[in-house]
Amino acid sequence: MLGDFLKALGQIGDGRFLRVILLGVALALALLFGLYALFLMAIQALTPDAVTLPWLGTVEGVHQFLGWASLAFMLVLSIFLMVPVAGAFSGLFIDDVAAAVEARHYPYLPPATPDARSALVETLNLLGLILVVNVIGLVVLLPLTGPFYTLAFWGLNGLLLGREYFMTVALRRLPRAEAKAMRKRNFGAVWLAGTLMSIPLSVPLVNLIVPVLGAATFTHLYHRLAAAGR
Repeated sequence: MLGDFLKALGQIGDGRFLRVILLGVALALALLFGLYALFLMAIQALTPDAVTLPWLGTVEGVHQFLGWASLAFMLVLSIFLMVPVAGAFSGLFIDDVAAAVEARHYPYLPPATPDARSALVETLNLLGLILVVNVIGLVVLLPLTGPFYTLAFWGLNGLLLGREYFMTVALRRLPRAEAKAMRKRNFGAVWLAGTLMSIPLSVPLVNLIVPVLGAATFTHLYHRLAAAGR
């Protein structure tokens, strides 16, 4: 598995990798600004700019206060949701990364025949699952695990991200039933690889390249397992 990661890291300067990274950054920024803009619009529409409080009288600047508070809230929320958001973005471009890896390391393979519809359905279904699980995790995992929350968070997201990466890569060359069976046979390896990817996804700036490295690593993992008949 370390060899898979090192091969992926060695290709990070590939132009096709850099293109996916830049697209991911653009989408992440667009999402951040879009959500914050919606918050500000809701504040403007639903709250008064001045309120009258007992003993204090009229307090102005409510919109400004709520605007700064919503910014702080978004920054904190983004820390917890970075893993699922980055995972969702990576799902959109895994095929591009996998194609670049195969062109360099497995040129003898026949062209892949990805099922675009299946891959899209897989990504959208998993995106919803990841968001729900992470929101529930904040409410349930945090009080239950306490100081071990970070480990539980990484493990949970590793399970989901591993499934996403592996299935999207495998569906390029296998029917869904065969890809699913292969993932189940190698459950431990897929989960461990997904967990190793989820850890740096929590680190700002580093998380910008991890989805690409994850897609490349799982491409190598898939071909290694396939060559071993696993």
